[in-house]
Amino acid sequence: MTESVMPTYGRLNVAFTKGEGAWLTDDQGQRYLDALSGIAVCNLGHCHPAVTHSIQQQAEALIHTSNYYHIPQQEALANKLTAISGMQQAFFCNSGAEANEAAIKIARKYGHSKGIDKPVVIVMDSSFHGRTMATLTATGNAKVQAGFDPLLPGFVRIPFNDLDALRMAIGHWPEAVAVLVEPIQGEGGIKVPDAEYLAGVRAICTQRKLLMMLDEVQTGIGRTGKWFGFQHTEGLIPDVMTLAKGLGNGVPIGACLVAGHAVGILQAGNHGSTFGGNPLVCAAANSVLNTIEHDQLLPHVETLGLAMLNRFKEKLAGNPGIKQIRGRGMMFGIELTMPCADLVKRALADYLLINVTAESTIRLLPPLIINSEEAEMIVDKVSQLIIDFIAEQPVESVA
Repeated sequence: MTESVMPTYGRLNVAFTKGEGAWLTDDQGQRYLDALSGIAVCNLGHCHPAVTHSIQQQAEALIHTSNYYHIPQQEALANKLTAISGMQQAFFCNSGAEANEAAIKIARKYGHSKGIDKPVVIVMDSSFHGRTMATLTATGNAKVQAGFDPLLPGFVRIPFNDLDALRMAIGHWPEAVAVLVEPIQGEGGIKVPDAEYLAGVRAICTQRKLLMMLDEVQTGIGRTGKWFGFQHTEGLIPDVMTLAKGLGNGVPIGACLVAGHAVGILQAGNHGSTFGGNPLVCAAANSVLNTIEHDQLLPHVETLGLAMLNRFKEKLAGNPGIKQIRGRGMMFGIELTMPCADLVKRALADYLLINVTAESTIRLLPPLIINSEEAEMIVDKVSQLIIDFIAEQPVESVA
């Protein structure tokens, strides 16, 4: 490790030099099974041939102009995203945090258009929306906010998956203009809300004329077995939806999509991005969407994901150290009754890449393209690591 890199990450002692599908190879030639996908980024696995070809082809033709001009690849991507989502317009940026910044600006401008001088966005406990100042403030995690006061005004926090709390907040805060929520909380521990929750949020927002804004940075682009997490709720269309991560399969791209009352709020000069939506990243993203569609990956994710979830529940059934096993599609959260960050290093020693979030939840985000054999390897390895880890713990921490 070099001292010239700012120490903003607690890096593991491994460096990868090559990837193919669900596998990474380190600088010693050792292969690892990737059950994290670069934190839900490489949905098509590493170095997918179609994405690689599109990047190479576009790089040879044109990498960047600017948004002063028409960008055909960007327009094609916007057309595709709106078609598969039911949204109406898209703005392109470089990351999930930037996409959420755009959403927050839309909410505030919407509020000002209604004569509200200090608009309020309702956000959730245990949420994660990014590390810029606005998205950091929106994030429901005191640890990532520590040391960065003063945070921004204009946010009210309530419990996730609680419609009564939402109604009370709107009643108490007449300045409320929007609700920002993840369909499934990723960094918060793969928390899946009740089946009626998102429909309830939509109904309340419609009734009270608030914007429903969905952070689909982690859940979008097929991760849950649908194109977008909200599509598990029939007939639902948000006013704002943010994307990033899996959209470019490793190429940095984010998007903020709008529909309904959010259309037309941002006009020329209100927002922008130097690199956002350039020909290179849009070519990669178009290839990602086309591949998911052509290879019919969504039903594969739904079917194999459910099989993996059920298998985890079978293998870990009756273990007193397991608090809950949650998931949808290729998102899995196995919550223990004790902190388990050490499992990340143990998995690495077993040539498996996993993550622990919210201190006690093993988070798994495998590539959408994994086959049955790779899925079985992930379930078997992770389950055994957990069983062994729990067996070593004092009795009082397991109960």
